[in-house]
Amino acid sequence: MALVKELVQKFIDYLRNSGKSESTLVAYRKDIEQLQDFLIGHGINTVEDITTEDLKPFLEYLQVEKGFNLKTISRKINSIRTFFRFLKEINVISETKDPSLKLTHPKIEAKLPRILNRIEYRALRDASRTDIRLYTMVEILLQTGLRIGELQRLETEDIKVTQLGHKYVQIKHFGSHEKRNVPLNETGYQAIQDYLKARPQALSTVKNVFITKSGNGIPIRNMRSAIKRAFSRAGIRNATVNDIRNTFIAHHLANGVNVLTVAKIVGHKRISTTEKYFELLRPKQDNERIGEL
Repeated sequence: MALVKELVQKFIDYLRNSGKSESTLVAYRKDIEQLQDFLIGHGINTVEDITTEDLKPFLEYLQVEKGFNLKTISRKINSIRTFFRFLKEINVISETKDPSLKLTHPKIEAKLPRILNRIEYRALRDASRTDIRLYTMVEILLQTGLRIGELQRLETEDIKVTQLGHKYVQIKHFGSHEKRNVPLNETGYQAIQDYLKARPQALSTVKNVFITKSGNGIPIRNMRSAIKRAFSRAGIRNATVNDIRNTFIAHHLANGVNVLTVAKIVGHKRISTTEKYFELLRPKQDNERIGEL
């Protein structure tokens, strides 16, 4: 009989060996340990005893007691299915004993990505100017459309200038995301150079671009928190860090950049992911127009 607790770490090791990123591993571990605690609390300690009727109350608990939205519930179902798929691969359970197969995802209304209008992203810049590190983070996100994790992992050696003077950011392969080069305009390049010059001389050789006072790479959660506070100071509501990336994508499509080029720059695997942003390009008022970043 296989104990749930004993299998969680094996599952995480399996995912790590499959090339999953650390942030993905943390999410999977949290989801499965949450399921583990719920099952043990209900007297179920071995995976062979888990049924679909045990999993359904867990999902109800997450929604009713924990207050998770449907999107989060759906993601946790994916985590559960991945966990049981792993159990089948290592022959702990058989195909017919997989209780996750009968789980159904909740119906979620598809929402269009949010983009910042001209007034909002200018206000975000202004709200960030008192902190050169924060301002540089915001500027690079606006000018490159990087994911927040890519920004956090950015190293000084990744800022490139060709012999002809063309500037770009080299994004290294990480997890499921392939290596790519992202064009960097003069505004973004200068923001990085000004920030690097402002860092203490003793930390000038640190590899990471964005660092703490002690010279360590700034954690993603700290980046998110700092930008969230900037949104608040700027009076921007219902916006997330990823909406800056959305704005970059919509801006380039609105200005006639080929959809394949945009998809390549931002690292979309499917062209359909990029194409959905065309639905956002019907502004009703002038102050809603994207304008120049």
